[in-house]
Amino acid sequence: MRAIGIILAGGNHNSLKELTNKRAASAVPIAGHYRAIDFALSNMSNSHIQKVAVLTQYNARSLNEHLNSSKWWNFGRKHGGLYVFTPTITKENSDWYRGTADAIYQNRSWLRKAHEPYVILCSGDAVYKMDYNDVLDYHIEKGADITVVCKDMPENTDFEQYGVVKMDADNRIVEFEEKPLLASTNTVSCGIYVFRRRQLLELIERCEEDGRSDLVSDIIIRYLRVRKVVGYKMENYWSSVHSVDAYYKTNMDFLDSGIRNYFCREYPHIYTKLVDAPPAKFNPEATVRNSLIASGSIINGIVENSIICQQVYIGSRCRIKNSIILGDAYIGDDTYIENCIVESRSTVPGGESYKSEGTPKIIVKKEERYKL
Repeated sequence: MRAIGIILAGGNHNSLKELTNKRAASAVPIAGHYRAIDFALSNMSNSHIQKVAVLTQYNARSLNEHLNSSKWWNFGRKHGGLYVFTPTITKENSDWYRGTADAIYQNRSWLRKAHEPYVILCSGDAVYKMDYNDVLDYHIEKGADITVVCKDMPENTDFEQYGVVKMDADNRIVEFEEKPLLASTNTVSCGIYVFRRRQLLELIERCEEDGRSDLVSDIIIRYLRVRKVVGYKMENYWSSVHSVDAYYKTNMDFLDSGIRNYFCREYPHIYTKLVDAPPAKFNPEATVRNSLIASGSIINGIVENSIICQQVYIGSRCRIKNSIILGDAYIGDDTYIENCIVESRSTVPGGESYKSEGTPKIIVKKEERYKL
């Protein structure tokens, strides 16, 4: 492969609220079976990028456990490998990553040792499929300094959560505004970039000299009129889990058979770390409609239009509707939950009722389940 990969997975999304109290945004569960970072890692593997670095920082323990073996995504150490970098105290530096550009700068020795001429940079909190070779070919064909993968979004999108770009007739980006209050176009950046490796090194070193630390604001936007920055339009499904609403919608999208088949059955596949758990068990009183039930779960009640993650217990006469129940949660008998997200390892006592209008409610319950 002509490129190495860097996945930026160290950010803290406050807009995800309780979901990132104990995990990084890139580690949030998706569709009951995956983590958000699995999509970027699988795209790297399927694009035959054999050397990939994951830059972690905030609440990294869960993410590091998930990445403890590269075999799940088929990264072989003989020809590259999966490298997980966290902030490290050195003789020259003792800071946390101050931003995305600084995170790359602090690990620049890894970039220098590489022989591949290009770098594919992406975030670890988006759900999509992509062959990065197509973007790289486009980058070379255009003679671009930086290529930004973009997507046209529906008019009702909350553009305050995205970087909004405007392109000319030759797909050169002429405007790039980060999280605007009023968007002038519906084309957003997907957080996927292509650089020449030596040029990226030069830009992050200059960024550091100037006391700057952000990849988008201090490199891409700052050099927009100095370097040739082009946009590559993505046509297929793409979703960023940057907020509770976006996270909920992304998971619910998997209840659509077309989207579910696209990710779970169609080649190339999305890979993840496997959990050694038995198949889901449905007891005689269980009723399940249009839902995803992960391995190790035990269902006694009614589950409708919901995502049940691994090793969840749903008690008798429960009704779970339009909700996401994260891993190892216990839902007691006679519980009603609608339009909610139940945090992992929560214990919801029997007989309780939760219903949310609008933004889904996140339920975090730390009851002692064995005393119920």
